[in-house]
Amino acid sequence: MSTDDKRIREFAYQIWESEGKPEGQEARHWEMACKLAEAEALAPKKPAKAASSKTTVGKAGDGKLNGKAGEAKPKAKAKPAAASAVIPPGEKAAEKKPRAPRKPPAV
Repeated sequence: MSTDDKRIREFAYQIWESEGKPEGQEARHWEMACKLAEAEALAPKKPAKAASSKTTVGKAGDGKLNGKAGEAKPKAKAKPAAASAVIPPGEKAAEKKPRAPRKPPAV
């Protein structure tokens, strides 16, 4: 079995589980999984982090840090909302209530 087939099988299984393990939906789940695998293959790859950007301990293990002092660590990027859950066709996503506008601080 190729790597692509394994990935499609994993996606199909996740879809099947997320829908409550219904019977008779294998073809639809497989088609959805094929589309997900294709989209994943076409998505740009994330570049590997450069080793020079990290602060490391000195080679002698003296506890001194190599790198710039006061260098801030980059913040982790948040996942897009669409990546958090796959909503099967025919089901509606839970609608979020709009937030109330903030009141200006009292002076």
